[in-house]
Amino acid sequence: MYSLGIDSGTQGTKALVVELESGQVLGRGYGRHQMVTGLKPGESEQHPETWIKAMEEAVTEALKSAGIKLSEIVCLGISGQQHGFVPLDENFRPIRPAKLWNDTSTVEETEEIIQALGGKKAFIDKLGISLAVGYTASKILWLKKHEPQNYRQLHLILLPHNYLNFYLTGQPHMEYGDASGTGLMDIRNLCWHQEALTVIDPDLKKKLPPLSHPKEPVGYVKKEVAEKFGFKKVLVSGGGGDNMMAAIGTGNVSEGLCTLSLGTSGTIFSYSGQPFIDPDGEIAAFCDSTGGWLPLLCTMNVTNTTELFKELFDLDNEGLENLVKAAEPGAAGLIFLPFVDGERVPVLPQASAVFFGLNRQNFNQPNLARAIIEGTILNLGYGLARMKSLGLKPEEIRATGGGARSQTWLQVVADIFQIPVVTLQEPESAAYGAALQAIWCYKQEKGEKINLAELVRELIKKDTLAAVPDKNLAAFYQELQQRFNSLWQTLSAEFIDHRRFVNLRMFQNRK
Repeated sequence: MYSLGIDSGTQGTKALVVELESGQVLGRGYGRHQMVTGLKPGESEQHPETWIKAMEEAVTEALKSAGIKLSEIVCLGISGQQHGFVPLDENFRPIRPAKLWNDTSTVEETEEIIQALGGKKAFIDKLGISLAVGYTASKILWLKKHEPQNYRQLHLILLPHNYLNFYLTGQPHMEYGDASGTGLMDIRNLCWHQEALTVIDPDLKKKLPPLSHPKEPVGYVKKEVAEKFGFKKVLVSGGGGDNMMAAIGTGNVSEGLCTLSLGTSGTIFSYSGQPFIDPDGEIAAFCDSTGGWLPLLCTMNVTNTTELFKELFDLDNEGLENLVKAAEPGAAGLIFLPFVDGERVPVLPQASAVFFGLNRQNFNQPNLARAIIEGTILNLGYGLARMKSLGLKPEEIRATGGGARSQTWLQVVADIFQIPVVTLQEPESAAYGAALQAIWCYKQEKGEKINLAELVRELIKKDTLAAVPDKNLAAFYQELQQRFNSLWQTLSAEFIDHRRFVNLRMFQNRK
């Protein structure tokens, strides 16, 4: 028997066919998404129908490549891009395109909600989580303010993965993990926060589905959809946000493990058995999709920096690695602040990148390349230190993403963090996690008393690529981390003073 794992991301949908007892991936498929074009700066939208079409393409391709009997698919789970806003009317049809996680057109609405609840500190005290611009709450208020005619039609609010679950089963549903990223949920008490809802609309709770534990399935694929694929009886698990599913797909469901994603941006997240609250709001205090919590750090700049360097010098991945290997740790005193696209943590949205300490000895390609990689990991190191200061105790890092395919990246991570780093045989951690969650739900539905941590230990396999920290570099990188932190803090203060000076001169010139 087999499980389907589906990951509906920003760019497209991936599907995996996974054997229940071995965890082996037998089939893969992909369907591309389309963005809504012609939008204003900061807006990012997709038509939900795009996700359905891409899911059907991905699932069809995965089933074909697996070469199995379709009647042997018994369960499926869906991972989806977080924080999206899917507004449905009374006939459960989308009122307008969905606003996505990276839509930043709601800055004013975000601040309005925060201030209505007493400011940032009060908001965190009440809900346990900080409200970021990309979260769903401000998108709902945006619709109410900017498109009142559409808001009057609003009957049901879903997130992207919930919408796909609804298409498959006909059941509106929302589980703790993805719901915690709306900015409307009390993450300590696992319920909608009435004051946050009322700020937007006193009747908003009526437009939201009830919350449920992640172990509770949504239902079964409805008849007309099952017939389209040739399914019989297929159980649909609760699913979750992409980070929550990636946690399951990397086996990060018990304390002591961290998942590190080295993609265009970078994320570090870990399991916590109790609410993990950052009073300063730098670490996102999400719930996970197992029934626990998922403290998460996100930075904006990782492999985007090396891609720019490779493009500048016409390098491939092997060429980049050879350059980094040719330089010593510390890049001969060169420090790179990697804020090419601004930064989320530390909170420097208007910052830019900096090479600091250039001289005749280090002004060369090897040291520039090494400084870039070290800078991105030192930036993650700032956030990891914040997580550790709040009680996180990582003993192993499980790396995913493009950077995880590089031994050089892994070794720099291990040396700077001083934590062993491993990789996994299945790289599509979100889709794989969705399949594993579905297996967990299916076995429980059949009466098996199965622990998710035991299940993932049995099914998830480590890969050969790994890195062990060089203890001789511990003190060196600890000092370099302190210099890195001091540098961005100093330059940030100087930037603020400079901006005040520029604004003053502009005011004087206008006079």
